[in-house]
Amino acid sequence: MSDKLLSEVDSEGVATVTLNRPEIHNAFDDDLIHQLGETFDRLSQQPGVRALVLASEGKSFSAGADLNWMKRMANYSEEDNRRDAAGLAAMLYRLDNFPAPTIARVQGAAFGGAVGLVSCCDIAVASERASFSLSEVKIGLLPATISPYVINAIGARQARRYFVTAERFSAERAREIGLVSEVCPEGELDLTVQKLVNAITDNGPRAVAMAKQLAMSMSNRVVNEELQGQTSALIAAVRVSPEGQEGLQAFLDKRAPEWMKGSD
Repeated sequence: MSDKLLSEVDSEGVATVTLNRPEIHNAFDDDLIHQLGETFDRLSQQPGVRALVLASEGKSFSAGADLNWMKRMANYSEEDNRRDAAGLAAMLYRLDNFPAPTIARVQGAAFGGAVGLVSCCDIAVASERASFSLSEVKIGLLPATISPYVINAIGARQARRYFVTAERFSAERAREIGLVSEVCPEGELDLTVQKLVNAITDNGPRAVAMAKQLAMSMSNRVVNEELQGQTSALIAAVRVSPEGQEGLQAFLDKRAPEWMKGSD
């Protein structure tokens, strides 16, 4: 791991991945994108990781693309640009499909591709001073690679506005349109994130991972007999699983289940 990106996993299985380029507002280039993808891959395969927090150092969450990277891209051929964009697309896909719940900790400005990072996380917490912009069209470009994730987060109607205006909007507006889950004073950002982490880790680890996949796989599905059969089979299998049995028994016994902190 270079000094551009920091990664750690605490004793509770909470991974924190931190963009560490505060001097350039955590702008990312092809190297940082590659490191992020490798880190998400590694953590997704690491036993015991129960949640992932995506954070950054300094005043800004991320200014989007690094200026020097953009200068290099200006001289790329279309094929070079295709390969370059594919790296970003692959990294975003890894984050969006990370097996454990993901939380974006947004303390400041998030522009361009950084909005894609926020959109790929399951939950986003922003400080009151955070701001956002899908700024690509300002320089004649498009938010193409991040677009599926942003549209999933804010919906097509809002995307049709912010993709074309490149307006800078507040954390509260981001919450209104679904990009951000919680807005809090900057001094309460870590506490708010920690409360969400605790809410996740108090639950059954396997059930949490399956619940995340359930939410993703059931989106926009037609409710028919086949789907009813699939969901019935799923809950039946979970009920008889070791974790399901432990959770049900703990509830009936009025005790904490084995996976909770402080349990015997």
